[in-house]
Amino acid sequence: MIKPASKQNKRMGSNRSMRNEEQGSKMDNDLHELFLDELADVYNAEQQLTKALPKMAKAAESDELREAIEQHLEETEEHVSRLEQVSKQLGESLKRKTCKAMKGLIEEGEEILKEQKDTAALDAALIAAAQKVEHYEIASYGTLVAWAEQMGHDEAVDLLEETLEEEKSADDKLTSVAESIANQKAQAE
Repeated sequence: MIKPASKQNKRMGSNRSMRNEEQGSKMDNDLHELFLDELADVYNAEQQLTKALPKMAKAAESDELREAIEQHLEETEEHVSRLEQVSKQLGESLKRKTCKAMKGLIEEGEEILKEQKDTAALDAALIAAAQKVEHYEIASYGTLVAWAEQMGHDEAVDLLEETLEEEKSADDKLTSVAESIANQKAQAE
């Protein structure tokens, strides 16, 4: 009777070993390296946003837009945390990298703020800048989800999909504020 148990233990150990080898092969390839690079890029993008969103909220004229931006700031802080969770789950550390795209989008947003200050189109301009950011993030998280699925990083998929849905929701909210308030105000003046 001891032999069947030891055979079962060997099989269990062998199965575990096979899973570890499979996981290792999922993490030792060019796609995994690209995935980690994109994680670092979007991690920095989210960190940049945590600094930029308060300025945008302060500049917003309508309460609805200010609240939407403040809500997204809270979500953005959670996005940073989720990205840290993803890297931890994979046993990886996030590289230090500057997201040049987000840096450019934020600079463009700041320029728009200066150009539209004291105009009826300020909120419409803020929304345009914010939606450019959201669309960049939607593209980034969509790509990360697809790559995580491809590599079988199921826990990462769940976290990244949650963030992707929040980014889409923020974009929808901005569209709603634009259509119901900001664009009409800009056109009326």
